[in-house]
Formats: sequence, C-alpha cells, structure tokens
Amino acid sequence: MALSPESMPEKPFDFRAPPPSPIASGRRSCVTNEDVLSEFLQHSLRVPDLVLPDKVFPRQNFIENPPKIDFQLLSSMECDSLSKILDSIARIGCFQLVNYGIEGECIRSALAAAAGIFQLPPEKRRAVTRSPPEKLYGFEEAHGEKEEEGEGKVSEEFVWCRGAGLKLEMEAIWPVGYSNFSEKMESLLCDIEKVAEKILMAIRQNLPPKTDYENDMKQGQGGIGSGCYVYKHSRNMSAEKCSGSLRYDVIRMLIRGFDYSHALCLHVCDGSSEFHVYSKKGWVSFCPDKDALVITVGDQTQALSGGQFKHVIGRPIYKGEKEDCISMAFLYSPPSTTNTTKVDPQKGKNIISLSQQAIAAIVLTLVYHILVFVYNKF
Repeated sequence: MALSPESMPEKPFDFRAPPPSPIASGRRSCVTNEDVLSEFLQHSLRVPDLVLPDKVFPRQNFIENPPKIDFQLLSSMECDSLSKILDSIARIGCFQLVNYGIEGECIRSALAAAAGIFQLPPEKRRAVTRSPPEKLYGFEEAHGEKEEEGEGKVSEEFVWCRGAGLKLEMEAIWPVGYSNFSEKMESLLCDIEKVAEKILMAIRQNLPPKTDYENDMKQGQGGIGSGCYVYKHSRNMSAEKCSGSLRYDVIRMLIRGFDYSHALCLHVCDGSSEFHVYSKKGWVSFCPDKDALVITVGDQTQALSGGQFKHVIGRPIYKGEKEDCISMAFLYSPPSTTNTTKVDPQKGKNIISLSQQAIAAIVLTLVYHILVFVYNKF
C-alpha cells in the first residue's frame, strides 16, 4: 500500500547551517567607531607634557675673593679676623688663610714627591685602586679619556692616609719612592693639623654650647683619622674638554662628596686659575690669592654649628698650564673623645646602655638558676 506524501514522517533533525548574518554595506559606521574611540582615548589618556629645564647643572657664579685671614693675628686675637671667618663660612663655606707658619719648601717637596705617584704604570696602580667603594685609600681616576697624543687624563686622584694597609700595598709596588713620599706627607700633615686645630678651636669657642652636636665631632669614617686627596691636573687641556670635566666634577661632588667625615678641609692649590666651591644650594668660584690656603667647612663643623655654617666641597682649577699640576686637599678631624659609655653632661655620671642592662639581667638570671640547682642537689 503506497503512502501519500502527507502521511510520511518528518525528519527528526535538521543539520542545515543557519543563513549568514547580514553585513552592513559601506564603511561609514567603521569610520565613526574609530573617531569615537580616538576621542575617548584622547580624553582618558592625558599624558602630561615633559618640559626639561634649560640648564641641568647648577649655575656658576663668580664672586669676590673670600676674606684673607692672617693666621698669626688669628692666634693672638688682636683684630676682627675671627668675625670675618664666621661670616664667610656662614655665607659661602670657605675663607683664605695666609701667614700660617708652614715653610714653602715643605709644601713644594711634598708636591714634587706626589707627582711620582701618578707616574706609576697602570698595571701597578690596579693593585691599589679604590675598589670596592668602601676602601678609603688608593687610586681613582676622577674623569677623562686619553688624548689622541697620549697626554693622559684630564685629572687623576690618589687618596693618602696614615693607615698601615696603604703603606703595605704601596711599598709592594713602589718601595723606595713611597717611603720618601710618605715621609714628606707625614711632616706636612703634622703642620696642617696644628693649623686646623687652632682654627677649629677658635670657631668652637664662639658658638653656644650644644651638647647634642658634640657627638658629631668624631674621627673620620673607618677610624683612620685625617686623610689627603692628591690631584693631578693635566696640562694643555682644551676648553671643551675642561668644560666637560667641570660638569663631571659638579655631579660627582654633589652626589658623592668626600668619603671622609671631616671638620675642615685645607686646600694646597698655589698657582690655580680658579677655585670652585660646590654645595647643594649653588656653585661659586673665585681666583685664590698666591700662597694662600683655602679652608672649606666639613660636615662635622656644620653639625657642630647646628647648620649655621655651610658644608661645601672645594676644587682648584688649572687652565692653560704648560706642565702638569699637583694640588692637595687635607681633611682634618679632631681626635675622637667618644667612649663606649656616654657621660650625662648635666649629672656627670656614666649612663649604662639598654644592651648592657639586658646582658646583665641574663647573666644574673643564669647565676640564680645555677645556685638554686646546686642548693637542691646538695
């Protein structure tokens, strides 16, 4: 029996794909969406404009020469020398000192002996370089690349101190020459320390007593006492290269400064064209007088004065010299008077620290338990 088409069963599943979605004709909608997205990003992602200053480095200001103080008059207190010193170190952090009683031959012989240090070959210098940075003595090339004609660096640096470590290392690479150099430096440093001691004493006597700052007048970092930065300034430096070296010095001095904590720095820089004084607030320069020591204030003196006197860093500049020049910066710190137990300035009694009290309590507790154990045992 034939079935009619109406009586045939329907297919249980239909696997045909759905018809494609309609696609809008034209590109106007796409362009409109892009415009909306761009406008949204411009309003939501507003990146501020970066405006750099015209001058990255501090502005250099030329000033009149700081007061020139006669050391002999300062010792006798027969004039207003002290008031000039206090005013000058409060304004610019330095002053000049003449008639300080150190023989010129003593200074010249030390400078001549120092020149031999920078004649050592590079392979020997590497044995006494200031690496790691915690090492406070040895060679450090401050800045500059070798000239095409082999004239050397713009400036080179050597840090000298009385430490036994430096003596052993230098005598290993320069036995005869270093002994002569160290002897002359020791003699000059003794005279420098006498001058610095009298200056610092005069400054401290004219400050109000501030016991909180007395503890900051301590010996230099590392416990090695006073030190000396010896600089070699190369000859015939071009103006462009000299300017680059000055920029490097500004950055280095403002960021790093001196590694020695010190009260005063006495600069031996006779014959320098200029003397630059760097601080966090500015950069000034002047032309130092002949045969004058330039004295700059250190961090300890700034702490002693409660911030009244400015801690600055000085550097002599030599321009147009036909020969290499040597300058020295002696960093002076007074002898340390701090002890393990502090003295109360009001009561004059020893104060035991908390750590000492804790140790004493532990020891007494152990002794008590031992005595109880022995008593119960016997």
